[in-house]
Amino acid sequence: MELRTLRYFVAVAEELHFGRAATRLHMSQPPLSRAVKQLEAEVGALLFARSPTGVTLTPVGTVLLDEARALLGHADRVRVRVSAAAGASTITIGILDDGTDPGVSRLAAAYRRNHPGIDIRIRETDLSDPTCGLRAGLVDVALTRAPFDETALTVRTLRADPVGALLRADDPLARRDGLRLAELSDRRWFRFPQGTDPVWQSYWNGGRPREGPVVRAVQECLQAVLWNGTVGLAPLGHDLSAELTVVPLTDMPPSRVVAAWNEGDTNPLIRSFIETATTAYRH
Repeated sequence: MELRTLRYFVAVAEELHFGRAATRLHMSQPPLSRAVKQLEAEVGALLFARSPTGVTLTPVGTVLLDEARALLGHADRVRVRVSAAAGASTITIGILDDGTDPGVSRLAAAYRRNHPGIDIRIRETDLSDPTCGLRAGLVDVALTRAPFDETALTVRTLRADPVGALLRADDPLARRDGLRLAELSDRRWFRFPQGTDPVWQSYWNGGRPREGPVVRAVQECLQAVLWNGTVGLAPLGHDLSAELTVVPLTDMPPSRVVAAWNEGDTNPLIRSFIETATTAYRH
């Protein structure tokens, strides 16, 4: 079994869809399907039960997934140790200003455990740069949120979070179980500075231009709502003060927690980070 084929298999097993796995691997679907069929022939059993809507793992596939993850993890650690021995022992990670995400803590613990000899440098950025310095060449990999302009970047989705309207707890709409964006059309919104990635800006403005205070950091968003009664969007499930609340929006697509890196960058430290992040956010 080749490591590349096992990576293909793991991608399909995690996405449970050949099309999504092909997109994640930056390849077309036919060669991916052929590679999996060849792996099934080599194993001598079906790894997936196929249906028009996707695939599910067979019992044999479940066993292979556990073994493949362990083998690929070991291979990544070998690459990292060799790189460290050659002097490439530093990785700079850009993190979006959002210290409340428990996934970051799990990822940090897992990466330290797997790679104790690697020098990890963190660069936290505000909400005006969703690539966390990646486009500027300041970091090797970004742990951030999408959507944003992904041109020339490779992006791995780690988790999808529903979003809602961030409101004062005494706002008349705060008692609602759900809202639609149209119900916020006459309100002032916090917004990001001019020149911010337009895809990112549009998403967090609910798809249209807004008027209101300019913010750069999460705390500025919270304070703008608390002091000025403005509104904005925020992921559900984060801890807030009793004076604030987030009401689910029924017509907003989720925000994705992602890892992003420069397309074509083969740094083994990045690959190891991505695989560790995928595992950490899966639990």
